[in-house]
Amino acid sequence: MNRKLYLGLSALVIAGVLLAACGAPAPVATQAPAQPTSAPAQPTAAPTLDPYSPLAVSGDIITAGSSTVFPLSERMAERFSDEGFSGGITIDSIGSGAGIERFCVAGDTDVANSSRRIRESEIASCQSIGRDPIEFRVGTDALSIVVSQANDFITDVSTEELALIFGEATNWSDVRPEWPNEPIQRFVPGTDSGTFDYFVEHVYATDPTVTLAAGNTQRSEDDNVLVQGIQGSQYAIGYFGYAYYAENASTLRILSLDGVEANDVTVEDGSYGLARPLFLYTTADVLAAKPQVAAFLHFYLTYVNEEIVDVGYFPASDAALQAAREAFDAATGN
Repeated sequence: MNRKLYLGLSALVIAGVLLAACGAPAPVATQAPAQPTSAPAQPTAAPTLDPYSPLAVSGDIITAGSSTVFPLSERMAERFSDEGFSGGITIDSIGSGAGIERFCVAGDTDVANSSRRIRESEIASCQSIGRDPIEFRVGTDALSIVVSQANDFITDVSTEELALIFGEATNWSDVRPEWPNEPIQRFVPGTDSGTFDYFVEHVYATDPTVTLAAGNTQRSEDDNVLVQGIQGSQYAIGYFGYAYYAENASTLRILSLDGVEANDVTVEDGSYGLARPLFLYTTADVLAAKPQVAAFLHFYLTYVNEEIVDVGYFPASDAALQAAREAFDAATGN
């Protein structure tokens, strides 16, 4: 091809390219597809509280009775409050008999605490004011015979000797000749106490005449008063719930009874002769009218075995505690 023709064709190709570039439409910007609009967030429903939760109830709870049950109920009330209960809990330590009387005669308490089983006459008193008491077993106590750590002559006592010590004997030597010829100083629960009742039932066959007539005796419904009296003399002796001994074990000594020490095995199998059940009493009507009482009792029966040993008592058997829970369910319609 001649040079002039080649240059002419090249010029034409370049011009065409330039014209195409100038006339090409600008690229169109693309948009991301529109996202669907989210539905407005729905408010989260507040969780429904268990009706027996400490957080779900309020109001006052009034209990009264056994000085033995008192430290256990006090511990359970503290835990109930620690876990959210905002109401007030009153626990009066006035003795089992007095506590049952307030519940069954005055009718001004929600729960009676007792270290003995309620009597038929007391049930009748309750029913006369429209209350049908329900029994809840919450633990086991070893009624403890104790002396001061300063006492160096007694470690074991028989049931027959107990009857003399807290009855007709005047001096220790009246019980065993080798014991000191010194007066026995007695520290004994008051007659409203379930501990006194239980002791009389098992040592004096329910007749308190002899022990009530014994001299040199101080009586009190307050077990701490008894503890202090025994601590003060090597010739003193007394009895009360195991928790009061455990709390003061550095200054007191517990006696074996008929050769058997009080411990978790002997209390459970009954070989320790003064093992006894601990109870709470209330009614289905109280549980229905006062949800806070129902919640507290439910809490008590659920967690008592987590606290009772540390308080100084022994757990009720699984069967006894299950029976108490079933009684609660029946009373509340669960």
